[in-house]
Amino acid sequence: MDSNRSRRSFLAFLGGGAAAAAVPAALARQSLPGVSSQVACAGDKYIHPRKVLLWECTRKEIRDALESGRLKAAIIPTGSTEQHNEHLAMIHDTASAALIAQSAALRLYPEVIVATPVPVGISPYWMERKGTLTLRPETFLAVVYDICESLKTHGLKSILILNGHGGNADPLKSQLPEWRGKLDIQLDACSYWEAYTEENAARYMQSGMAGIPGHSAEFETSVALAAFPERVHREGVDYSKVRLNLKSPRDAEQDRKYYEDSLLATAEKGEALIRIAVDWTVEKMRQMISRS
Repeated sequence: MDSNRSRRSFLAFLGGGAAAAAVPAALARQSLPGVSSQVACAGDKYIHPRKVLLWECTRKEIRDALESGRLKAAIIPTGSTEQHNEHLAMIHDTASAALIAQSAALRLYPEVIVATPVPVGISPYWMERKGTLTLRPETFLAVVYDICESLKTHGLKSILILNGHGGNADPLKSQLPEWRGKLDIQLDACSYWEAYTEENAARYMQSGMAGIPGHSAEFETSVALAAFPERVHREGVDYSKVRLNLKSPRDAEQDRKYYEDSLLATAEKGEALIRIAVDWTVEKMRQMISRS
């Protein structure tokens, strides 16, 4: 495979069709993770991708979009700041959710805006590994609910919480009935890996469905290699010399397995996997908007 041609095609897909060959460098310069800044194609016009990022918009832009009826829905990316083994940046979960949210919003422009990502999640089980940040479940859920309420106050009637961290998934889903009752809008919370099936996982993953999301292993490392390779750091890593001093032997064994499985990752796998997640998110948003 011509890797340069493949990468150009993939980056064009993320932007909706634009020639976006400089996106990886742009990703590293953003104030929030996982978002691109190149001109991109949305429908029959070219726009700047910042226009689907709420935090990059002015109040006038948001007000005009809402009052005109063009802006109908929002995506809230949720993730974490936590250890991702020896080789992935701690922001990976947040970056991947934000990337997929922005890519989907560009496909749906001008109907969907991406709210500011929630970059710290529920990660108490990783606290033995240095650098991990965690929130109490009630704190995390209160923040997400308040963001939903803010968006509803401004007139948005469809909100998708697009999650990128496993520890957030069950707590978010458990709150949906209550939050829907309070907000009375189209509201859902999904992890982006719900896009995958046994069939498409087996097609692109050597570890198959069992490897998704597979913390820092083949799946997540492939996504990072495709979308933000500057966040993959194998230089100086010799796992045989790693001393984590974990209390649980099973935990230590699993940590090693994740690293070994990460060596199966490729950018090409990540490109295919991201495409599936973006397509799935776009379709989900279309359905939510149609019901609102």
